[in-house]
Amino acid sequence: MANLSLALIVRSMHHASPLIAILVGGLGLAFVFGTIAHRFKLPPLFGYLLAGVAIGPFTPGYIADVGLVQQLADIGIILLMFGVGLHFSLRDLISVKAIAVPGAVGQIAIATLLGMALGWWLGWDMGAGLVFGLALSVASTVVLLRAMQERRLIETDRGHIAVGWLIVEDIAMVLVLVLLPPLAETLNGGAFDLGTTAQTMGLTLGKLALFTAIMLVAGRRVVPWILHYIAHTGSRELFRLAVLSVALGVALGAAVLFDVSIALGAFFAGMIMSESQLSQRAAEESLPLRDAFAVLFFVSVGMLFNPSILINDWAAVLATVAIIVVGKSVAAYVIVRAFNHSRATALTISASLAQIGEFSFILVGLGVTLNLLPERGRDLVLAGAIISIMLNPLVFGLLDRMLAKSGETAEPKKQPERIREPIAPTTLTDHAVLVGYGRVGKSIAEGMEGQKLLVIEEGDVGMSGIEHVRGNGARGDVLEAANLKEARILFVAIPQAFEAGRIIEQARKVNPLLLIVARAHFDAEVTHLGNMGADKVVMGEREIALAMLGFAKSQ
Repeated sequence: MANLSLALIVRSMHHASPLIAILVGGLGLAFVFGTIAHRFKLPPLFGYLLAGVAIGPFTPGYIADVGLVQQLADIGIILLMFGVGLHFSLRDLISVKAIAVPGAVGQIAIATLLGMALGWWLGWDMGAGLVFGLALSVASTVVLLRAMQERRLIETDRGHIAVGWLIVEDIAMVLVLVLLPPLAETLNGGAFDLGTTAQTMGLTLGKLALFTAIMLVAGRRVVPWILHYIAHTGSRELFRLAVLSVALGVALGAAVLFDVSIALGAFFAGMIMSESQLSQRAAEESLPLRDAFAVLFFVSVGMLFNPSILINDWAAVLATVAIIVVGKSVAAYVIVRAFNHSRATALTISASLAQIGEFSFILVGLGVTLNLLPERGRDLVLAGAIISIMLNPLVFGLLDRMLAKSGETAEPKKQPERIREPIAPTTLTDHAVLVGYGRVGKSIAEGMEGQKLLVIEEGDVGMSGIEHVRGNGARGDVLEAANLKEARILFVAIPQAFEAGRIIEQARKVNPLLLIVARAHFDAEVTHLGNMGADKVVMGEREIALAMLGFAKSQ
C-alpha cells in the first residue's frame, strides 16, 4: 500500500526528473519501512532492503531506475570508506598486515572452493564455479562498517583487523575483475595465453603501486595543507565542500586514472586526510551525507532481489546462504585463532564476514556478461546477499550476548594481541590525564598549560611539552600506561558516551579516589556517566544556557 501511494506522488515527476523521483521514492520508502522495522525491534537496515524490493522491477507499482540508484549508492560507498580512512591511519593498516593478509587470502580460498563445490553440485563447469565462489568469498565493507560503527568498534584492535581484512579482500577483487576478462576464453575451454595474463597482472599492480605512492608522498602534503588553508578562511561551507571534493575527487581519480576501485580510492583519501588535526571536523562534516547515501546503497541492493527465487530454487539458496554465513565464518574463526588472537577477536571477525555485498554484485555481473556464469548463479548470489545482510545484525546481536555472557567485551589483558606493541608507562605522578584531543580536549590542554598533563589520543597531538600515550582510552593497557593510580584528575573529553562510560568505569576501579570529569550531550548521557563513576558531567548545551543567562543578569 505504501509503495502504491508513493507511486502516485512520484509518477508525475518520474519522466521529467528521474533523480528526484528516485530520491523521494528510495529515501521515502526507506524511512517508512525503516520506521516500521524499528517499531518491531528489527534493524532499520531490514526496512531499507525491503524499500529496495518495493521499488524494484520484480514488484508492482513504481519502478526506479536501477542504474541511477546504483550511481547514488556508489557515492555512499565513497563517503563511508572515506570516513573509515579518517579513523584508520597508515600505521594501523601496516600493524594488522600479519593477520589481515594471510587471513583474507586463506578465507577467500576456502570460500571459493566451497562455492565451486556447490557449482559442481548444480552442474556448472569450472569457470562458473570459480566466479560463483569468488563472489561468495568477499564481504560487504558497507555492511561491516555500519555494524562496527553502531558498536563503536572501528577504532579498536578488532575493528582495525576487520577493516584491514576487508581492504585486502577488496584489493584481491580488483585484481580478479581485471584478470577475469583475459582469462574468460581459457575458463570457457580456450587456450591459455601466459604472456597476456602476465602483462595484464603487471600493469594492474603497477597502477596500484603508482597510485599508492602518489597518495603517500604528494597526498600527505597537499590534502592537509588544503584543509588548514580553508579552515583559516572561517567558512564552514567552504570547509565542507573541501572535504567532499577531496573524498569524491580522489575516489574518481583513482578509478579513472589508475583503475583502482572507488572504495579504495576514498579510503586512501580519508587516511591521508587523517594526517591533519582537522580530521575530526572533516568526519563530522561528511557524516550526514554518509548516512543518507548509505541508505541508498541498501535500497539499490534490495532492487536487485527477485523474491520468487526463494520458492523456485530454495535448496540452492539455503546452500548459498550456508556458505556465506557458516562456511566463511568458521574459516575466519579458525584462521584468527591459529594466529593466537583472542576468542573475542575471532568471533568479531567471523560475524563481520558473514555476509556479501558490493564487490559480489559487480563480479557476478561481469561473469554473466563474459558468459562464464549462468543467470541462475547471479540470482543465487543476490539472494544470498540479501538474506545474509538481513541476518548480519542478528549475528552481531548473538555475538554481543555471547561476549557479554562470557565477560569478553574487551581484549583479555593476559593475552595481548601480537600486533600490539607494548606501551611505555608514564613516570608522571599527581598529574592530569586527558582522554580525547578534539576541539574540547584541545581547549582543556591549552588551559592546563604549565601543569603536568598526559593526553590519551589515537592521532597526533600538536602541542609541544605534552606527554602523549597513543591509543584508544577504552583499552586497559592504555589506561594502565597513564598511571591513573597516581593521577589526581581524569578528563574524559570524547563525545561518545558509551565508550566514555567504559573508560570511567575502568578508571574508577583503578583509583577510587580519582576526580573524574566527563562531557555529555543529553540528560540521559549525564545520568549514564554518573552511574559509571564520573564525579562531574558537563553538558555543553546546559553550560551555554547558564553562561548566557549569567551574562543577561549581569547587565
